[in-house]
Amino acid sequence: MKVPLWQPSEERKDQAAVTGFISLVNDRHGTRISSYNDLYDWSVSNIPEFWADVWDFVGIKASRRYDAVVDDETRMPGAKWFIGARMNFAENLLRFRDARTAFVFQGETQKTVRMSYAELHDAVARLARSLRDMGIRPGDRVAAYMPNMIETAVAMLASTSIGAVWASCATDIGAGAAIERFGQIEPRVLFTADGYFYKGKPFNSLGNAAQIADGIPSIERVIVASYREERPDISHIRDSVRYAEFLADGKPELQFEQLSADHPVYIMFSSGTTGRPKCLVQGAAGILINQLKELIIHTDLKRDDVHFFITTCSWMMWNWMLTSLATGNTIILYDGNPAYPGPEAAWQLIQDEGVTMFGCSASYINYLRSEGFSPARDFDLSSLKQIWQTGSPLSAEGFEYVYREIKKDLHFNSSAGGTDINGCFFTGSPIQPVYAGELQGPGLGMKVKAYDESGRSVLDQQGELVCEAAAPPMPLHFWDDPDNRKYREAYFDIYPGVWRHGDYIVIHSDTGGATFYGRSDSVLKPSGVRIGTAEIYNVVEGLPEVADSLAIGQMWEGDQRVLLFVRLAEGFELTDELQGKIRKSLREKASPRHVPARIIEVPDIPYTMNMKKVESAVTNLVQGRPVVNRDALANPNSQDHYERIIAEGLLES
Repeated sequence: MKVPLWQPSEERKDQAAVTGFISLVNDRHGTRISSYNDLYDWSVSNIPEFWADVWDFVGIKASRRYDAVVDDETRMPGAKWFIGARMNFAENLLRFRDARTAFVFQGETQKTVRMSYAELHDAVARLARSLRDMGIRPGDRVAAYMPNMIETAVAMLASTSIGAVWASCATDIGAGAAIERFGQIEPRVLFTADGYFYKGKPFNSLGNAAQIADGIPSIERVIVASYREERPDISHIRDSVRYAEFLADGKPELQFEQLSADHPVYIMFSSGTTGRPKCLVQGAAGILINQLKELIIHTDLKRDDVHFFITTCSWMMWNWMLTSLATGNTIILYDGNPAYPGPEAAWQLIQDEGVTMFGCSASYINYLRSEGFSPARDFDLSSLKQIWQTGSPLSAEGFEYVYREIKKDLHFNSSAGGTDINGCFFTGSPIQPVYAGELQGPGLGMKVKAYDESGRSVLDQQGELVCEAAAPPMPLHFWDDPDNRKYREAYFDIYPGVWRHGDYIVIHSDTGGATFYGRSDSVLKPSGVRIGTAEIYNVVEGLPEVADSLAIGQMWEGDQRVLLFVRLAEGFELTDELQGKIRKSLREKASPRHVPARIIEVPDIPYTMNMKKVESAVTNLVQGRPVVNRDALANPNSQDHYERIIAEGLLES
């Protein structure tokens, strides 16, 4: 029998928003739901009723209520949600207009800027007025090439208050990668900044901004925020103006354009590591209601919470984080490396600001583990109630590290979904126990299953993550895809009429939770046996000598063999003894099939902007296929060493 790492107290269960939601459902529908699993089963058996209840529970603001929740929840793609409703996305996020702190901005410079909800409302009103005056209208695209700073958030809110469609990338990606994304959607406005800081060094991004403006003819105005310097020289950027000078004077009234529920709000981009990035168009009501479901019902965010998520505006977690403004909580915006000048950086901020909910990736937790760092030993974490982890699978040892070295009484909310839905398919709830290596359960209203290769639903064995019914946050369509061909190919070609997400998972019958094993398109098949790469990472990265790793399959003598690339922790070398230890650990803790044919030391592991390992790029190199869009990687120079290994013939034995 499994022993939980954490069990919520009865007091915590009673005070949780999900408990209040259960009461609402029972009162309205005469049900006798008493547990999360019962609530989930009801939610996917009564999809229209469930989303109607969520609409009311999270308090969606609309000038006109919907006539119908959904026309046909079995139609994918193409289901229509909240038909007839009129609303505005930004209006729902700007419910508060008081002196409570909305944002705390801090970067590596340690300079702190605070903004209240009243100040935020006024800043959005001034910027929206200026955008309206230059002719921005509903449906126009507004792009941002920005750090994670207050001006970026204000620009998103101002744009969406008008009904413009928002798309963003962080300033740490190359100009070419930004042009590949923004160029497809033809924005009229580009927001940017004069630079950013990373690992203590200032970087000037104005040259990239100039290239982006020159490379996208549709851009009419480039609005430049000051970060590195007070008044940077922007004369070389066409049609540019300083952010402070662009803002309208005075205190104009903030107008919220009332639009249909399916009016586009965001264009999100696929990673672009295997080809031109796909542009996913997402609807206002669908994104809003699902993110508020996750933030309020699953995450239990409230007005007195302080919310700090390590993210950039290239990652969907930035969008998700900003929707929490609707709860009235305080959001910490952090720009830079949270591990600079050392692993204590983020934890000092958590202590000083009284953070209650901290969000991070699996790679960040693994970094802390590799450093042997114990936040509980060095910091007062009494305020911290929850850690929200996503990005890639975290091993059971990673879960155990959190409870051993960070905090024993803490809701560790490991979640998984994607940019595709700007949300989660599996996530946590504060009324369930946490088990090592398991996400607590499927998201409410998301009819998810694991399918085997024959398309049969399976429990307790690995399968493809699928969703059998439509959900509000699924994309409206892809940009420039009038017949939905790209959309269907991306999700519905394998199991017609069923969303195939591309993750390899096990759903556990005893707990209802799930373990993720990495992307299914990266599944290894030595001798025809399917292996998720995360199974290898969970073992290898648990060794103190290994800081990070990457496993791929290489076609070799008529079969596939496993290659394992390792980035070692400081002070270690890849000796024969260490290679033997890695192989022995995999053989004993996984299986002989998991043992790599070759182990190769590398200085870096490639990651996407969303903090996912890029097995595909290295696989393409090894198999002699071209690697496109290096600029889509968070660390594009990481590819150089792999190219050198191949050029020198080091994998030919």
